[in-house]
Amino acid sequence: MADMNTTNGAWLAKRRFARMTPRKARLVMDLVRGLSCRQALDVLAFNPRLPAVSIRNLLKSAMASANDAEANMNRLYIVEARVDEGPTMNRWRPKDRGRAHPILKRTSHLILRVAEK
Repeated sequence: MADMNTTNGAWLAKRRFARMTPRKARLVMDLVRGLSCRQALDVLAFNPRLPAVSIRNLLKSAMASANDAEANMNRLYIVEARVDEGPTMNRWRPKDRGRAHPILKRTSHLILRVAEK
């Protein structure tokens, strides 16, 4: 589900090809950018949007990686929170008189990096 990398005291977690639109995921990601990890978990726990669940799991994954490296969990904050657009699946919807209209099923790449202050 998530890739974890460590660079310069920062812990990275990625989720690629998430089945959510990047536009909607960015709305949630903007809420937590720059917050401490504890505050971000609280914000995401009470956010009703669908991407909040995936972003919360991603943040927990990054925090677990930091915990494995014996980082101070009370000083962790979000350094980078980014949503990139993934590939779009094209589907077709039949319409009247033999026509077809496209349906675009978008995907997102979620990237979250945490570090100690």
